[in-house]
Amino acid sequence: MLADPGRAVSRPVLFDAVLLDRDGTLVEDVPYNADPDKVRPMPGARAALDRLRAAGLKLAVVTNQSGLARGLFTDRQMHLVHRRIEALLGPFDSWQVCPHDDGDGCACRKPRPGLVHAAARALGTVPARCALIGDIGRDVTAALAAGAAGILVPTPVTRAEEVAAAPWVAADLPAAVAEILRRQASLSPAKPMSGAGATGARRSRRGRPGDGRTVLVVRSDSAGDVLVTGPGIRAVAAGAERVVLLCGPRGRAAADLLPGVDEIIEHRLPWIDPAPAPVDPAEMAALVTRLSAVAADEAVVFTSFHQSPLPLALLLRMAGVARIAAISDDYPGSLLDVRHRVPAGVPEAERALSLAAAAGYPLGDGDEPHLRLRPVPPPPGEAGEPGYVVLHPGSAAPARGCPPELAERIADELNAAGYRVVVTGGPAERDLTARVAGRHCRDLGGRTGLAELAGVVAAAGAVVVGNTGPAHLAAAYGVPVVSLFAPTVPFGQWGPWRVPTVRLGDATAACRDTRAARCPVPGHPCLSGVEPGAVLDALRLLGVPPDRTPTGSTGSRPVPEVAGVGAGGTR
Repeated sequence: MLADPGRAVSRPVLFDAVLLDRDGTLVEDVPYNADPDKVRPMPGARAALDRLRAAGLKLAVVTNQSGLARGLFTDRQMHLVHRRIEALLGPFDSWQVCPHDDGDGCACRKPRPGLVHAAARALGTVPARCALIGDIGRDVTAALAAGAAGILVPTPVTRAEEVAAAPWVAADLPAAVAEILRRQASLSPAKPMSGAGATGARRSRRGRPGDGRTVLVVRSDSAGDVLVTGPGIRAVAAGAERVVLLCGPRGRAAADLLPGVDEIIEHRLPWIDPAPAPVDPAEMAALVTRLSAVAADEAVVFTSFHQSPLPLALLLRMAGVARIAAISDDYPGSLLDVRHRVPAGVPEAERALSLAAAAGYPLGDGDEPHLRLRPVPPPPGEAGEPGYVVLHPGSAAPARGCPPELAERIADELNAAGYRVVVTGGPAERDLTARVAGRHCRDLGGRTGLAELAGVVAAAGAVVVGNTGPAHLAAAYGVPVVSLFAPTVPFGQWGPWRVPTVRLGDATAACRDTRAARCPVPGHPCLSGVEPGAVLDALRLLGVPPDRTPTGSTGSRPVPEVAGVGAGGTR
């Protein structure tokens, strides 16, 4: 048990500040505006901002104003414009302005994350607890690179590539604000026994969630899936006496790393496994017997957005579990007591937290909504001193891995730029990691289990990886991620959560939203077009410097936008 369920707990907070771009987000975009009379608020802006203020969220404006550097208006004229904006939209807690042009090489001009960091400091918070709303790719890139949530509200100047690459898109400012507040509220617990779907007679025999009870939690999927469910499991553990986790073989190593789990049951579920064997009635009967032996008072069944909890809910009923909570769009009949629903696009970790809260289990007092792991071994000596860059080219789903030839070129580019590169992979990827590491990088392929890999990642300066488990390990340790993200699943749901990230790759590729495990398009075009120099620039954007003298020419390039798309405006 992680916390005393009888003690008052502070409610978990996703966001305590909202940062807003100025032109095109708060007010109509009048290029290089120096005239307060030309200020026109965006539709619904004042009411939306007042909702945030009423909810206790702090507000800041983060804006590029290159007109100062170009001599198109003065500082005094800009402040008069800002005074007019506040007269129309209400006060802001901080104004953060970049007065530079693109060629000045400053740290504050978006897409660099300097304004986000400055605003968070001014508001007394950290970027991970901020959401930034903007209308172009520069805004979203700056947010993600700082570790904040990035919300794109498209306007006619927003490029289609920027919309496709953004993790979170809202129709307008009021819609963005409504979703911020909904996601914030979803982490607070529902009233006890407020779930729908079970008979009143069964519900009336139960006590409050927790009360010294045993709770069975379920996540039967891959290691990455289990890792992102960790916050939800910790929330259950904060209010339960005993937590038993049911997982599959592919997620067992990750299950061993999760705080709050007292016991693990490993069993395949044929409606979840990607390559399932035929359903064996004797095996299902044995599972029911094993689940019955747990004597769980209730169960919380965590699933991904495309999976159904109902087959397992039926087995749990047969095992005598009296209260079951799960996310289900399908009608559950009497299989669920708490039938929770979550809109599309919510990060998987937040889905899990919201289900736990709906079942009556918020995160414990002082626990933050972040990925977190049990202690792991230190990295092996072969990895070298901390601060190296981990390059993990493979994936259990080949469609989400980095093409080998690209990984080789990335390793060479980073090595030439002065980065120490450690290449990692599983036992079946030894040939791949040896090829990528070559003569100049450290090859740990096949030498680490998941716990040892976590130790390697924890000591890294950054991780370069596709959409696979090590990205979530990095998020657990706050290690910046260069995400080579194939768009087979939504980035907003599966991208690294609440950690500084730069996304690279073609988010508009034909494989988008196919959930394909193997690339359905010849040549892996979503990632094969990434240039190694873009990875180098992403590390610079994340503030991860090389730690030795470069051995080759890797001249500076423009910093990347979301998924490497273009400049996204001239503000």
